[in-house]
Amino acid sequence: MGQKLVRIVHEDDGMSTAEYAVGTVAAAGFGGLLLKLLTSPDVQDLLWSVVTRAFSWIGG
Repeated sequence: MGQKLVRIVHEDDGMSTAEYAVGTVAAAGFGGLLLKLLTSPDVQDLLWSVVTRAFSWIGG
């Protein structure tokens, strides 16, 4: 079992170009979604509320 696993791992040394392309597209899509969420006024208000509460609790 161990020899077979070692052989499988060594046969796949790196990602192919298609895998890089899929990973790049997925990362760009996730980044775009995150940017859209964080620039939304509702989400900004929510984040500001969380930060304000956290600092008011720390400040006493």
